[in-house]
Amino acid sequence: MPTKTIKIMVEGGSAKPGPPLGPTLSQLGLNVQEVVKKINDVTAQFKGMSVPVTIEIDSSTKKYDIKVGVPTTTSLLLKAINAQEPSGDPAHKKIGNLDLEQIADIAIKKKPQLSAKTLTAAIKSLLGTARSIGITVEGKDPKDVIKEIDQGKYNDLLTNYEQKWNEAEG
Repeated sequence: MPTKTIKIMVEGGSAKPGPPLGPTLSQLGLNVQEVVKKINDVTAQFKGMSVPVTIEIDSSTKKYDIKVGVPTTTSLLLKAINAQEPSGDPAHKKIGNLDLEQIADIAIKKKPQLSAKTLTAAIKSLLGTARSIGITVEGKDPKDVIKEIDQGKYNDLLTNYEQKWNEAEG
């Protein structure tokens, strides 16, 4: 059973049959419109976010399986503040603010894709991304929040989220 795997990034619910997806699916003998519709159906919950999609195709039977990954960290952070795009000048133009709880929730969602071994490390990674796209956390520069985490200011909150982190796949 020869299989072909296609990995693409699509905007949730808005995949298009044009290049590069359409021609690739067409070459494999698949109904492009049908596959695109299924991709849009399974990614609809991520509307407005970039989502990784993997399509595994059995070349002999033309059957396929669509797997949806977790959206990018930037997409999840932007959605959390209802923003469309990152700040063009994150050092001076802030586009929103998140609570550390929201960052922890996103870290747990992203656990399978993160290389972080601990919740604290994952949160620090997300704080770095938040800073780079112009998002403040707890009303402060995420760099300052990282210092406060290191000083133990958020230990209670982190302890509360540790169980969720440990139960998450990844």
